[in-house]
Amino acid sequence: MKKIPKQEYTAEFRELAVKRVKTGQTVGVVAKELGLIEQTLRNWVKAFEAGKLNGPGTKPVTPEQMELSRVRAENVRLKRENEIPKKSGGVLCERCAMKYAWIDTHRKEFELTGMCEALAVSASGYRAWKRGGTAERKRLTDTQMLALIRAIHAELKGAYGSPRITRELRERGFPESKERVERLMRENGIRARHKRRFKATTDSRHSLPVAPNQVWTADLTYIWTDEGWLYLAVVLDLFNREVVGWSIKPRMTTDIVIDALTMAWFRKKPTPGLIHHSDRGSQYASGAFQARLKEYGMICSMSRKGNCWDNAPTESFFNSLKNERVHGTRYGTRDATAADLFDYIEPFYNRRRKHSPLGYASPMKFLEGWISAQHEQKLAA
Repeated sequence: MKKIPKQEYTAEFRELAVKRVKTGQTVGVVAKELGLIEQTLRNWVKAFEAGKLNGPGTKPVTPEQMELSRVRAENVRLKRENEIPKKSGGVLCERCAMKYAWIDTHRKEFELTGMCEALAVSASGYRAWKRGGTAERKRLTDTQMLALIRAIHAELKGAYGSPRITRELRERGFPESKERVERLMRENGIRARHKRRFKATTDSRHSLPVAPNQVWTADLTYIWTDEGWLYLAVVLDLFNREVVGWSIKPRMTTDIVIDALTMAWFRKKPTPGLIHHSDRGSQYASGAFQARLKEYGMICSMSRKGNCWDNAPTESFFNSLKNERVHGTRYGTRDATAADLFDYIEPFYNRRRKHSPLGYASPMKFLEGWISAQHEQKLAA
């Protein structure tokens, strides 16, 4: 069985992970979202507070910045506490089973005790409901199911239409039919964020790799903010569509694609011979980038006539990112934009988003399934 190396993390990843904690989320929640060990994230937070979480391109943290971060985190915490009754809406009038369903949907956002207090139910009652898996839990009225659909739709920021909402409900213990979910969403105007027309510029008709870290594709895109353009470079593994490396910068220079490649290499440590495919942009054709590919033992592939490896999956990722998160959003600052891109890529896209080419599994779930299958084959041999 091919061994998947332990992941390592760049300064850019660590800094954005710490910022999620500094905006009010608990270390436990952020660690779970990002697949980190809690103590590792706590160490990063301590290093950040001591001004020692610095890497290439980062600046020391001043006392003024630390105080501002603390104030922002406190404001977010208070805002969330005040929003709980508002978000519950009609759920407050429903019986306990519906309240427990709403709590279960928002476990990552709010503390359990706070939600139970706001909804006038007990934490022990919720835990009993969670353990039960009874028919009462699963038989929801249209009103109750609609409230649950609205909660999931809001939680995922409108990224899912009825097929993925249906699968999400089933995974949470509500085996509803696609027809019922589709009807409730249609009748109540709930739909995925607007899909803009997307024209693929490359042909994706080829055999994808049968194992991780055989072929990576890379590309760049840009997002407008009130402070100007912000650029995102990504590296995808064609095996499971995982974003294995990324970099976010205010300028589209060679270092952005080098940093994305470096993150991917640190995290996956692929054996020599991996194919790295990109377009013929100046960043990828530069001497510095080509030297880094050579250092990592990677084979350079670039778009050209007759080439079987292309950038369609990467373009598809950017299309999903723009439709599900960026379009219709006004970004005030580059920092806020970077934080939102990080939120989309790591906790959502890589670990939660259901991908139809992967049988509606997330990239990480698909990889875990492959590793498990390889292990079983080894035991059976």
